[in-house]
Amino acid sequence: MRFFLRRFMLAALFFMPLPLQAGHGLSIDGSLKYPKNFERFAYTSPKARPGGLLNLHDLGGFDKMNPFTLKGAAPAGLAGYVFETLTVPSLDEPFAQYGLIAEDIELAADKMSVTFTIDPRAAFSDGTPVTVADVQFSLETLKSGAAHPFYQMYFQDIEGAEILDARRIRFRFARLNRELPMIAGQLPVLSKAFYSAHPFAASGAGLMTPPLGSGPYLVERAVAGKSISYKKNPNYWAKDHPARRGMFNFERIVVKCYKDPIVALEAFKAGEFDVLSVHIAKQWHRDMKGRRFDSGQLLRKNFPHRNDAGLQGFILNTRRPLFKDVRVRQALGLALDFEWTNESLFYGGYVRSNSYFSNSIYAAPGLPDEAELALLNPWRSHLPEAVFTTPLTPPSTRPPHSLRGNLLQARSLLEQAGWQMQNGVLRNAAGQPFHFDILLADNAFERVMAAYAHNLKKLGIRADYRHIDLSLYADRVRNFDFDMIVNGFGQSQSPGNEQRDYWTSAAADQKGSRNLAGIKSPVVDALVNAVIYAETQEALITACRALDRVLWYGYYVVPNWYLASHRLAYASWLRQPEILPLYYSADQWLNTWWRE
Repeated sequence: MRFFLRRFMLAALFFMPLPLQAGHGLSIDGSLKYPKNFERFAYTSPKARPGGLLNLHDLGGFDKMNPFTLKGAAPAGLAGYVFETLTVPSLDEPFAQYGLIAEDIELAADKMSVTFTIDPRAAFSDGTPVTVADVQFSLETLKSGAAHPFYQMYFQDIEGAEILDARRIRFRFARLNRELPMIAGQLPVLSKAFYSAHPFAASGAGLMTPPLGSGPYLVERAVAGKSISYKKNPNYWAKDHPARRGMFNFERIVVKCYKDPIVALEAFKAGEFDVLSVHIAKQWHRDMKGRRFDSGQLLRKNFPHRNDAGLQGFILNTRRPLFKDVRVRQALGLALDFEWTNESLFYGGYVRSNSYFSNSIYAAPGLPDEAELALLNPWRSHLPEAVFTTPLTPPSTRPPHSLRGNLLQARSLLEQAGWQMQNGVLRNAAGQPFHFDILLADNAFERVMAAYAHNLKKLGIRADYRHIDLSLYADRVRNFDFDMIVNGFGQSQSPGNEQRDYWTSAAADQKGSRNLAGIKSPVVDALVNAVIYAETQEALITACRALDRVLWYGYYVVPNWYLASHRLAYASWLRQPEILPLYYSADQWLNTWWRE
């Protein structure tokens, strides 16, 4: 099924733990796959040819041209096509970044600062050079209240930046943090001149002014809520850069907006756009057919990946009094019959999520080891015993378990929490019925929710679900105005600073944060810090696994499922490199494709 809110997802990576040394890249173990002056990334192709038109699609609309602010929606592709960062990740290494705007990277001996040397060729699309003043301005702007709060949390430990000379700028760190040099490299670089003339704004004139960036494309034409056209910058400064060679090959990219995934599918089959990333099992197994598939004009293929799958689930908003009691949240999880859903609706194609870091080394296995217990034991009085005694296991209806057995357990938990069945309706001591709403951004989830709501009804719970307009959905999620939603927490190959935005008490009250469940726990706050400030890979794994256990037994999410591949349907004239990357999104892989 669809994995929502992919925007504002940044990878949290690691730096090279070496003494003072200048270099073209950073990695966790001091070794890089690609040497200085490498030719190209291995997952790009020397066969790639520039030119041609690529038509894409997006669900929902857009009403602004600034992807770095909170209010409103920016068009798909804007951040990646128009803007660039100091460094870029390698998609076939789990913890490596290479210089782009930054020609050289120098980590201080005490690891409390990193110095970037700006490539003298780097330029914005109007021909003006990228300067250290632009970099300093970018950090200050994105850390300010004018930007989306994600950036304030993500760059929190970057104390500031000082200009050393015409090409060098030093980022100072507030405290030792292994990933901060990598995070500093992920800074989007803005034009100080442009954004001084067009400051960040929540509303008013200028929201649709095409932005100025240093990326490979320009905004050619935009019609709010309908479509946006990107045109290749003929003077793109990095077209021969090793980190860009063989990428961004299309002369034009047009993104068309659709309100509904069903309508989008039919538009794809009719030839209105060229690539469809399929997130709905029914579409993949039953709907990828028709004249254009039969003739070979359209193809479909699974592209495997090794991404950390994170966790998708039904998220309970604990800001609502109804979901304050952990026993209630646990009971709601017992009502989902994944095995029936997977076989009946998903053709058996999914794997049940059993961790907040599914499909990765950070997922907590078995029982806590000694290293984990060193983090968990000080908080034992605050934690349920299951954290220490029970492996992370989602409810199952496979024998000897059954849905009936799960619902009986759920009924017992609800009774313990003060809820009693009265004439088929579950009520609390005040006589109030147990009733909540489920907001959906994708109507394909209605068939999943129909079965789930039916199971809840057996417990006397009324759950109403409805699909609403994507812009309204995004606004309500941004303001935490929901009872339950389907959403996900994507994880990078190296969890870090983004965990603040997902789980901490500070993020719970910050509108627009990813702490959708409203978690406020001193234990979680402490473990997030343990993740962020882990000094070794072993310590990071331990901290993530301890955090995983505490989140799991907080029952903030009814766990869903994941798929270890990208399902893409595409026009037959599209070509891809022969070598796949390992850790990538479908959008990143598409950046290496070209027209036959």
